[in-house]
Amino acid sequence: MALPDQSQSPMPMNADQALGMVSFGLMQRLAQDGQVELPWLETDSSDAERIRQLRQRLELTALAIDTGAPLTTSEVSFLMGAKPGGERVERGGLVARKVSRNVWRISRVESNDHNFRNDGFRRRL
Repeated sequence: MALPDQSQSPMPMNADQALGMVSFGLMQRLAQDGQVELPWLETDSSDAERIRQLRQRLELTALAIDTGAPLTTSEVSFLMGAKPGGERVERGGLVARKVSRNVWRISRVESNDHNFRNDGFRRRL
């Protein structure tokens, strides 16, 4: 699966989001220059790698939802964070439905789907 080119269609943001990004960037620069001590802004390489992996996972999940592309069980496991154990599984506002053997589709949970109690994932004990 190819990642979408983010330079072509920037996501619109409201004023609060823009102010937050500018403020965060300013705080990072001040901390890097040593003008302000903000240890919670410092990230080591493992933190940066985890953040990069999370962002990639979220982008791939959004792409799978938007395109409706068929996914394998292992791809659903990666995107949703656990291996599905039923015909329909819900986790974190997403629902994966089994189309056929080893073929799944992911979508957002609709308001009338919230009655589903079992998240349908296998757990190791």
